[in-house]
Amino acid sequence: MKSATAFALVLVTAPDLKTARALAKAALQAKLIACANLVPKIESHYRWQGKIESSAEVLLVLKTKKSKLAALEKLILAQHPYDTPEFLVLPLRAGNQKYLAWLADSCH
Repeated sequence: MKSATAFALVLVTAPDLKTARALAKAALQAKLIACANLVPKIESHYRWQGKIESSAEVLLVLKTKKSKLAALEKLILAQHPYDTPEFLVLPLRAGNQKYLAWLADSCH
């Protein structure tokens, strides 16, 4: 039985679908993630360099092993066009055993 605590969800925003797809593909090819969900047409509101900004973005939800987080962050930071890309890690507490087994096998 796989423990869900060995895995994490990573949130990354990208400026457009082309960039999001490229980041997802690079992470998949490097076997750093098992899956990427791309959620287009989100609207982000944030403070940047002292001003309130807003922009259309794409949210990537990346599923990975905790042991892959450092390498995944390095890849995202190297290939992302933003000066300060979002890279937030959410730990998992539970999950379907068959799905967790697939996740483990997919990013090894």
